[in-house]
Amino acid sequence: MKIAVVTGEHGFREKDFDAVFRSMEDIDFVREDLDVFVEDPDQKEYETVVFYNFHRPYPTDKQAKTILNLTERGQGVVILHHAILAFPEWESYSDMCGIKDRDFDYFPKQTLQVQVSDPNHPITKDLDNWEMGDETYLMKSAGEDSKILLTVDHPNSMDVIGWSREYGNSRIFCLQSGHDNVTYSDPNFREVLQRGIKWCAKQ
Repeated sequence: MKIAVVTGEHGFREKDFDAVFRSMEDIDFVREDLDVFVEDPDQKEYETVVFYNFHRPYPTDKQAKTILNLTERGQGVVILHHAILAFPEWESYSDMCGIKDRDFDYFPKQTLQVQVSDPNHPITKDLDNWEMGDETYLMKSAGEDSKILLTVDHPNSMDVIGWSREYGNSRIFCLQSGHDNVTYSDPNFREVLQRGIKWCAKQ
């Protein structure tokens, strides 16, 4: 399957980050800055688009139209780590995330005990709980209109760190994890992200 990974306005180690997607069997990815993506002639061909950008506070009109067109066409959308914090004043994106108030604080180098809340969902099916290092966000969690998949009990983290939902005609998977290579290299993180990409693509 072919996916796009959309970045911008936040630094990261490209080689380590790209290695996550290169490790995924049957997934061919293109990583682009958001402003490049909006001009990408292959936009309609991506089965899932992974957002890993940090644009704030609003999208441009072209950016907003491009993102909403994905959900009108029913393409999959993954909102990863700091992308959950992007566009804090854009109501449609808050609806995509399932969190109205996305004010936050952040805490680097935390150790999390990740709990699988739904062992029957395709993204988390038969996974065991695991320990993982990551940067955390202290903010409101997704509510009852989302399917809660992964949780943590940590004083410096939102309670729900993985959840799925629907917006428009698209499946959405939000994953709070994914700050740096401590997390990128974690096999459970990679497995959950890969499953999320495929679930959003209805595979």
